[in-house]
Amino acid sequence: MKVIDGSYGEGGGQILRTAVALSVITGEPVKIINIRANRPNPGLRSQHLHGILALKELCNARVKGAEVGSKVLEFYPGKIQPKHVKIPITTAGSITLVLQALLPAMAFADREVTFEITGGTDVPWSPPVDYLKNVTLFALERMGLKAEIEIKRRGHYPRGGGIVVGKVKPWEEKKELKATRFTKIESFEGISHAVKLPSHVAIRQANAARQVIERAYPNTPINIVEEYYDRDNDPHLGSGSGIVVWANTDVLRLGGDALGKRGKPAEVVGREAAKELLGQLKPMNAVDKFLGDQLIPFLAFAGGEIWVSEITKHLVTNVWVVEGFFGKVFEVEGEVRKPGKIKVVKKAEA
Repeated sequence: MKVIDGSYGEGGGQILRTAVALSVITGEPVKIINIRANRPNPGLRSQHLHGILALKELCNARVKGAEVGSKVLEFYPGKIQPKHVKIPITTAGSITLVLQALLPAMAFADREVTFEITGGTDVPWSPPVDYLKNVTLFALERMGLKAEIEIKRRGHYPRGGGIVVGKVKPWEEKKELKATRFTKIESFEGISHAVKLPSHVAIRQANAARQVIERAYPNTPINIVEEYYDRDNDPHLGSGSGIVVWANTDVLRLGGDALGKRGKPAEVVGREAAKELLGQLKPMNAVDKFLGDQLIPFLAFAGGEIWVSEITKHLVTNVWVVEGFFGKVFEVEGEVRKPGKIKVVKKAEA
C-alpha cells in the first residue's frame, strides 16, 4: 500500500485527488494521512468526499475514512467499470475539482464512461467549467484523450445546483505532448455569463475584457460570447456571473477568468479576466499556470514536454504525488511562481 502524506507542500486537496485517481489507474491501494493538513479547515470536505465516492463507484473500491472531516483515508481499488457515474454534490462544491480526480481514472476504462455531476460550476478557488471545457479538454485531445462535457445548468456559490454531464472514451492512443513555445496568437475567444441577473452584466463583462485585449493585440480577432437569460425563465437556483477568455495559439490555448460578486462592477470582472490572460501570454510559453498542474497525471503516461507560464505549488505537488507511485518521471526546470519547463524522462505505466 502506498502511503501519501497529505501535508506535503501546500497540503491541499490536490494530493487527495491525484493520489486516489492513480490508485484507481494502477490498482494499488493507497493510504493518505494528514489530509489537507495545511488548510484552515483540515480533513475531507464535501467536494473531496464526493470525488472519492465517485471513484469508489467507478471501480467498486473499498474505502475507510470517507467522511467529512476525516484526516486519514484508505482506498482499496477494484477494476474500473465502464458505467454511468452520478455525483450529487449538495453544496456549491466545485464540479471541476471532482472532475480533476475522475477524468484520469475514467480514461483508463475499457469502454466509454458517462457522468452527471451536480454542484458548483463557477465558484472561487477552482477552475470554471468553461475553462475545463475549452482549454483543458482541448489540450487532452491533443494527447489522444477524447472527452466531452455539456453544461446543463450553472451553479454559483452559495446555492450551487449546477448540472454538468459528459462522457470519456477509452484512452487508446496516448500521444506525446510537445508544448514548449508558441509563436503566433491566432484569435481570442471567451464566454461571459450572467444568471438571474440583468443581461447587461454579461455584456459589460465581455466589453471590458474585449477592450483590454484589443489594446494589447489590436489586429487579432476576438469573439466573446455573451450568455444570459430572460429573468422570468431562468432555470438557475441562484444568481452569479463570470467570464472565461482564452487565446488560440499555434500550439494550445491559454486562459484567464474572473467571477462576479455583489458590489464588484462587471467592468472590473471583465478586465480582471483579460489581464490575467495577458499575464499568462507574456512569457510566450505554450501552457498557462492553471493548465500545467492539470496535465501532469496525463503527461506522465503520454510523455512529452511542456513549458508553463508559471510553475505553481499545485504543479509541484502533482509531480510529487505521481513520482510517489512511479519513481522519477519528470525533470522540472524553474522556480515556483516563475516560468518553467517540465519534461517526462520516464513514462509511467498503468
